[in-house]
Amino acid sequence: MFFTQRKTELPNVDQALPGQPEPWFPVGDRHLVLDAPIITDDVPDGLEVAIFGLGCFWGAEEHFWQLPGVWSTSVGYAGGTTSYPSYEQVCSGLTGHTEAVRVVFDPTVVSYADLVKSFYEIHDPTQGMRQGNDIGTQYRSAIYFTSPEQEKTARDLTATYESVLQAKGVGAVTTEIAPAPTYYYAEDYHQQYLHRNPNGYRCHANTGIPFPVDV
Repeated sequence: MFFTQRKTELPNVDQALPGQPEPWFPVGDRHLVLDAPIITDDVPDGLEVAIFGLGCFWGAEEHFWQLPGVWSTSVGYAGGTTSYPSYEQVCSGLTGHTEAVRVVFDPTVVSYADLVKSFYEIHDPTQGMRQGNDIGTQYRSAIYFTSPEQEKTARDLTATYESVLQAKGVGAVTTEIAPAPTYYYAEDYHQQYLHRNPNGYRCHANTGIPFPVDV
């Protein structure tokens, strides 16, 4: 039964695929657009990290690397159980991960609040385990905060945006908000995918429901 449900239901620990003890596929060194490191486990002083899930990570990463103040981006897998999963494993629905974007940014240029607002405006956060025609747990909406300040901002802005959506007759926000879990970098061919493949698949666009200008 779980085999038929796994695309839209998170697996428990017993159902999840076994992982690897360490990274087992290469990831490139330099960001092809921003000319910064892709692997940014050691973040330079003064910069912060934000992690978001908002559907297919190709278009999500492209959106964030275009924002002023963003120093580096990468795509990967977060929020699941399986350690060092592959793309194929994540797509099976048996790792629990969502496709994620890790954004390293300069808060003196772009605030975390502005990143959260932008996150909400370019996808539909009310769809649960899907984003448009992409169905599965790996497409769920998520904000993984890296500090108490980020958590407060994320929860406050989520409540504000949900009230805006409900006033327009849209459903409740299903975005997962949780402490940043272990983030596993995706395979090199996924990094800056739409820079490598300019005509590749995109699913992100302005929802037409912006944040109130005074928030």
